[in-house]
Amino acid sequence: MTASLSDTARKIIDEPNPAVLATVNPDGSPQTSVVWVRRDGDDLLISSAAGRRKDKNLARDPRVSVTVYDQADPLQYVEVRGLASISEDAGRQLAGSLAEEYEGPGAGQEYLELPPEVIRIVIRITPQRVLGSAVH
Repeated sequence: MTASLSDTARKIIDEPNPAVLATVNPDGSPQTSVVWVRRDGDDLLISSAAGRRKDKNLARDPRVSVTVYDQADPLQYVEVRGLASISEDAGRQLAGSLAEEYEGPGAGQEYLELPPEVIRIVIRITPQRVLGSAVH
């Protein structure tokens, strides 16, 4: 069952606010990473390098949680719990555009110039539950 994001949650996610992605390690312990996030409808998109711990964890167990908080008011946050799918970031387009959004014009060029053997992935998270102070 999928969940929808509120307008307030969409606003927090649509701004370049910090996010924390949580995945499940093989031993059941949590693994967290600070990430950049974008919204596609109610799905969340995150870019990562292939082969990192989060990639390996999600290939084994797609359950995930992402918390995004408003930098202007950190008590305003949204947590999205859901299932993740992984695909290749063709042309590193998501990585480059997120860098531009979070770090400014020109920041995405470094991702576009990575050597071909460096594979970037898109983590797509489909919400199953939405929590936090920004759910209404």
